[in-house]
Amino acid sequence: MSDTNRRKFLAATGAGAAVGAVALTTGSASAAEARLRSTSAKDRVVAVVEDHRSSELTLLVGEREVVVRDRDLVTRILNAAGGE
Repeated sequence: MSDTNRRKFLAATGAGAAVGAVALTTGSASAAEARLRSTSAKDRVVAVVEDHRSSELTLLVGEREVVVRDRDLVTRILNAAGGE
């Protein structure tokens, strides 16, 4: 994701990212058992799923971009986000 697109995305999401984070924390029992490590992100984290059929998830953390491949996590995010 280019810097320009990323900035536009972050500016457009604002409060929406916080709502998404709350929705993710209300997930399954396994999510409730997760523990934060001392190395966990301290900045705002925005999750981007560009293709709902893939297992790839891009996390925008501060100025960094982290790509994660986790089909279960992508599915939980899409379910939490709802749809039409």
